[in-house]
Formats: sequence, structure tokens, C-alpha cells
Amino acid sequence: MRVRFHLPDFAGRFKLNLLFADMLKNRPDFFREGVEIASFYGVFPPSVWNGGRTQGGTCERPFVKQVIKAFNDRGIPLRFTFTNPALEKKHLDDKFCNMVLNLANNGMNEAIVMSPLLEEYIRRNFPNYKLTSSTCKRITDPEKLVEELEKDYSIVVVDYDLNNNFDILEKLPRKADCELLVNACCEPNCPRRSAHYYSIGEQQIAYNEHIRKYPNLPFNADKYDTQHFRDCPYSQRGIFEIRNLRTHISPDDIWEKYVPMGFEQFKIEGRTAGHLNIIETYMYYMAKPEYRDEARFTLLKAMENTKALNFN
Repeated sequence: MRVRFHLPDFAGRFKLNLLFADMLKNRPDFFREGVEIASFYGVFPPSVWNGGRTQGGTCERPFVKQVIKAFNDRGIPLRFTFTNPALEKKHLDDKFCNMVLNLANNGMNEAIVMSPLLEEYIRRNFPNYKLTSSTCKRITDPEKLVEELEKDYSIVVVDYDLNNNFDILEKLPRKADCELLVNACCEPNCPRRSAHYYSIGEQQIAYNEHIRKYPNLPFNADKYDTQHFRDCPYSQRGIFEIRNLRTHISPDDIWEKYVPMGFEQFKIEGRTAGHLNIIETYMYYMAKPEYRDEARFTLLKAMENTKALNFN
């Protein structure tokens, strides 16, 4: 049995995720049967190709190399969230994103794509990268989803509005290559989700342009907020708030329903969530219920010892 989890934010949560990966290796008794880390996903900011969540900050080349080496040495790929739907041809030459792809171009690492423009560019210039079809494409038509699975993607992320539609899920081909987002915070059937993704892409571009021109001045995100941002109260839902959503997939469901059907790829979202919510989410999904408290304490203690625990 393989239950493969894709976990958020290899850069901003570098220490936490490294400690968690080591705990999974060293204390397998804490965890449910078959748990693996399939990848850590995210970007090194400032990545203009990034989508799904606006990511601020900056990373220097030595840190990029350190993170790639640390996870790859543990056999864990990085998966870059290059899913900005607002990209133009001029953005393909972005020096930082191309540097990252060159540094990680060892056949282990991967990219999540949405824009056909960027996908074609990566396929042509970086053919060693496995590509994932993003949930940002918002494919809810079953026939179109099957068509997507027939294309040359290593993984296709299923739109989470289909999470508990077993009439559709049971008929999907390549179930082992379908990725299910288990803890979506978004409102089911949100009519503005695609527009929100596009707004996030525009904001990411604006952020990158700002720090290039004014590196010492703060970025005024409010200037670029659209109605899709202002009217969305759901992005900060925590692990306990999402459990009543019809798109929610519980850990028991993973092992008792989805894995027996042939699914084995599961994504935990949370690139912009706080440390405590992420830790609790990891415990909820991957730790055995009887070991959650001890596993949580062990991870928090390790973070404290390495000064990775910061509640500010």
C-alpha cells in the first residue's frame, strides 16, 4: 500500500518540513500504513511564474541550492507551483525562475503547470521535469478530465468539487496518477474560483515588478486586491473548520475508500497557513490517531531545539 502525500511550502517551511520528513523516516511507528512524502510543493520567491497563492519574499541562490539538496538527498522531489494563468510571453525569460529550474534540473524534481505558454516552454527547455496538470484549470467536466488524463502528465490534480463524486471517480483511468486535494478550504462550487486564480496571478506579477523596481519599499497588496480577494472569507479556514465541507476527505476515507479504489496521490494545501495549522493538519492526516499527541510533541520539540518554532 502506498499513500503518497504532497505537502506545502518547501521554502517558507524549510525547517519544519525537513524535520517532519526526518521524523517520518525515524519514527514510522507514529504513522498510518503506507504514508510517503511524494513531494514538497511551492516556489522560491520571488517567482513570477507562481500561481494559486501569492507568495512574497525573496530567496538567494545559496538558499535555493541548500533546499534542493536537502530534500533531494532524502529522495523527496520538489514540485514547483508554476501555475500563474496571467503570464505573457515576456515572462518566460524571467531570470530567477529559469535559474531555479536549472539548479533543480536533475531528473528528480517536477513542475505543476496551468498556462499552455509556460508548459510548452518547460517541455522544450527542461524536458527532464515531470509535469503535473494543475487544479487551477478547474476541470469539472468528467469527459474533459478523462481527456486530460490521456495527455502526457505524470499527475493530474482532480478538481476538488469532484472529491466525493464517486460515480465520476470510479470511472477515471490512471487512478494512481490522479491527485486529490483532501483539505480544500474553498467554498464548494465557488463561481469565482477561476477569476480568483487569475487575480492571484496578476498580483504575483505586480509583486515581482515592484520588488525589481523598488526593492527597499513595501509592496502595497491592497492596491491590487480585486473583488475576488475582498469578498473571499474562506482562504484562512483551519483544519477544524473544513471538516463539514462536502469536498473534505477524511483520513479514514483515504484508507477505507480512496486507496482501495486505486487512488494513492493526496495533496495537503496550506502554503499560506500558519505553522500550527499545518502541524495539526499533518497529524490529522498522516499520524495514527493514538500517536498524534506524541508525534505532535516530538515535532514541536525538534522545532524548538533547532529554533524553528516561532509563534510571532
